[in-house]
Amino acid sequence: MASMCFIPCSLLHYKNYHDRSRQFHIHKPIYSSESKSKVVTVKAATAAEPVVRRSANYAPSLWSFDHIQSLSSEYTGEDHKARADTLKDTVKMMIPKVGNPLIIPQLVDDLLRLGISYHFEDEIRNLFEMIYISYYKTHEEWNRMDLNLKALGFRLLRQHGYQVPQEIFHNFKDQIQNLKPHLLEDMTGVLNLYEASYHSFEDESILDEIILDDFRDFTTKYLKENQDKIDESMSSLVSHALEVPVHWRVPRIEAKWFIGVYEKRSDMNPTILDLAKLDFDMVRAVHIEDLKHTSRLMENFLWTVGYSYLPQFSLGRRNLTKVNAMITTIDDVYDVYGTLDELEQFTDVISKWDINAIEELPDYMKICFLGLYNTWADLCKSYLVEARWYNSGYTPTLEEYLENASVSISSPLVLMHIKFSTSISSTEEILQWFEESKYIVRHAALIFRLADDLGTSSDEMERGDISKSIQCYMHESGATKDEARRYIKNLIMKTWKKLNKERANAKSQLLREFIEYAMDIVRMAQFMYGKGDGHGRPNVTKSHVLSLLFNPIQGYNSQ
Repeated sequence: MASMCFIPCSLLHYKNYHDRSRQFHIHKPIYSSESKSKVVTVKAATAAEPVVRRSANYAPSLWSFDHIQSLSSEYTGEDHKARADTLKDTVKMMIPKVGNPLIIPQLVDDLLRLGISYHFEDEIRNLFEMIYISYYKTHEEWNRMDLNLKALGFRLLRQHGYQVPQEIFHNFKDQIQNLKPHLLEDMTGVLNLYEASYHSFEDESILDEIILDDFRDFTTKYLKENQDKIDESMSSLVSHALEVPVHWRVPRIEAKWFIGVYEKRSDMNPTILDLAKLDFDMVRAVHIEDLKHTSRLMENFLWTVGYSYLPQFSLGRRNLTKVNAMITTIDDVYDVYGTLDELEQFTDVISKWDINAIEELPDYMKICFLGLYNTWADLCKSYLVEARWYNSGYTPTLEEYLENASVSISSPLVLMHIKFSTSISSTEEILQWFEESKYIVRHAALIFRLADDLGTSSDEMERGDISKSIQCYMHESGATKDEARRYIKNLIMKTWKKLNKERANAKSQLLREFIEYAMDIVRMAQFMYGKGDGHGRPNVTKSHVLSLLFNPIQGYNSQ
């Protein structure tokens, strides 16, 4: 049961994670580098017979401790900061001077995808307010917009919390009849419609009937069939979108890729490009130091931690590294190493954790501790359920599996630690957060689990793990493997729509920020497992790690 234990901060939103990014560079423990699955026999302390244990046999890390500690970056210090500040000031003065309001959505989209929008939040907020009031608030204004602007604006405004209704696409079918594939503006319009469809909600009939069903089939076919009629830059964007929509992409990876695309565009702004390149390398320098710190921490931590240390995980940004390390270790103990009797005893110990020591704490800290305690206990109990299934040879129904797996994936625990390490102010706020965030946590965990299963179930079944969602659905419905995978992918799509709706209905800034954390974890999961087991097989993500942490972009104007 591959848990959520490896989240490179360099792959996520820098704004959300740059001051918390010391937590996530963790690899699975190494058992052996030989066969697919290995059985380890050890002498039991209280029995004459040896205990036969399995091993997951994960691949070793690609980079040694010494190599990680040797990493460095030249993009630090006051000179680079001064240059970045100059570029930011220039762009800040440039943004309000955009003459044509219809160009604003494209400018904002460029800043977002280049990874530098977090420097211009106030300016972007003012732009959105202006274009929403002027162009997206009434039916009359919608009808004056072309297809491209309508779709791009819909995506960006929904992404930033504006209530743009589905009715904006009420005349969509009339417009597509006049599309001309050889025209760049028509191809751009269809591409933006395709991207916009991933921001729909679960109960939107217009988007379901027009966009999510007929439309997506239409746009996919349209974009593929006409890709040879457009220039290289546009063709690259089309291929990129058809592989994974931008809404589902990891921001840091998207920024690195989009910088290369933007650089080749005829309408590229040199100042914006220079800032994007310099900012990327400066953020990369921060992440290198984070990685080195985490590597040192893990070197000293993984095999010295004991049960008594668990309560110290409650709060603190750097302690999230220890949280992930403990999850990884406990996960493997339940998954392959511990006997059922040992796991029963261990779970019982966790469930009886003595919490009397918290009586002297303030009320809000008691609630924090109790929430974390219960979530750790729930995680271990969910691991035990899966261990019992394995030992009894039981194949659960898909509903049974997902109910338990949405806990065992461990993202609810990590999200709770993130929440408590970033914004705690009162008992009332915590209680309100518990109530408001439960569906967000549930939806994020479900997508994470399903994405994990799509990427890892073959490897895990080969080494003798429990049935995953794919196998549970096959067993329950009689579906083929391909049919089951399609069903799981469709379930991911439906759950994303629910998560989109939660995001749109968030009533507070704190909840909106928390949803972004949850969405970034989901994006990270879909990236890690999109082309196989990026967790258990380091080579799957090797090129991205090299690109993001080892190789600077360079090539910007330093004057």
